[in-house]
Amino acid sequence: MRISNLLSGRTLRRFMESEKSGGLTLIVCTLISILLANSSIGGGYRGIWDFHAGSHTVAEWINDGLMAVFFLLVGLELIQEIYEGELSNIKRAMLPISGALGGMLIPAAIYMSFNFGTDTHAGFGIPMATDIAFALGVLSLLGNRVPVSLKVFLTALAVIDDLGAIIVIAIFYTTSLAWVYLIIALGMFVLLLTLNKKFKVTNLIPYLIGGAIMWYCMLHSGVHATIAGVLLAITIPFRRGDAKCLSNRMQHALHYPVAFFVLPVFALANTAMVIEGNWDQSVGEPFAMGILLGLIVGKPLGITLFSFISVKTGLCALPRGVNWKALLGAGMLGGIGFTMSIFITLLAFKGNVHYINESKLMILLASLASGIIGYAWLSNVLKKENSK
Repeated sequence: MRISNLLSGRTLRRFMESEKSGGLTLIVCTLISILLANSSIGGGYRGIWDFHAGSHTVAEWINDGLMAVFFLLVGLELIQEIYEGELSNIKRAMLPISGALGGMLIPAAIYMSFNFGTDTHAGFGIPMATDIAFALGVLSLLGNRVPVSLKVFLTALAVIDDLGAIIVIAIFYTTSLAWVYLIIALGMFVLLLTLNKKFKVTNLIPYLIGGAIMWYCMLHSGVHATIAGVLLAITIPFRRGDAKCLSNRMQHALHYPVAFFVLPVFALANTAMVIEGNWDQSVGEPFAMGILLGLIVGKPLGITLFSFISVKTGLCALPRGVNWKALLGAGMLGGIGFTMSIFITLLAFKGNVHYINESKLMILLASLASGIIGYAWLSNVLKKENSK
């Protein structure tokens, strides 16, 4: 199987580089935010994000508005994957699809085994997510020992994982609907799709204006506003084999702003939390156990198990250069949740500061553990493989 057929080599290298440095930027911003929030100026620092600017706090504008740009990029990447990448061939796509499905269902099941029937059951979506920036950032630390096909698998899996998280948000974290706003938003989506498919409009301006209207209506509809970013991505003109089509140009233009501005600002705003002296007592609570075990154990178990079943039943095959030990290592890195996990935490425990702050801490601990375990495992496995 030719890796060049999965993704453009130049695009993949550029993407990997931005994700590597973007992941390191996220780590730095997270550490800075936690340190500032727990320092002598912590009250003032946290007050920046809690400051009301109109109808929302600064943090809410970031989560509802700025993150829509992140979801737009996720949508654009998904479209490219479907047309030209790992998802363009059903046989090839079944491995990351199966892995992503297992990586969502098993962690959610582990979480619910601790929280079913409790007031924290809504957090089942928290351990379902993989942070692509952190995961690829850790993988990149292993250098040239990592097969390109393993990077492609992890990238495709994380993109599908993000799509799954988007579906979960739309279905399970929508409390009430304002139908007029929702109908207008969906009507705008159909209009933009018509401009693309029927009238072949390739000018960016109508899509940006329509996207802004769609975002505003989604914000007031009850469906999370960031979903508008994904819907807008679907309407952007994409042409297979055309690197200069509007979708590809937007994707390339957004990579660095998202990696070095949108996600770092999100990290700063959402990790500005006070770590109490007795934080370790929360580890034994059901929601904490669900998050920790869901990410650290559930992710690699689900990804590897569902991938194994798919391969053994003939639905797909392992990529060239990847064995089960390496795939298990990729599954371990899948336990790095962070961005989407924190995002879902805000929706699941809206208004409950204790659950939100402690869940964020558990996500950080689980992501750190998953990153260290995955790195150590792959470092050992890939070293042994290359020495043969």
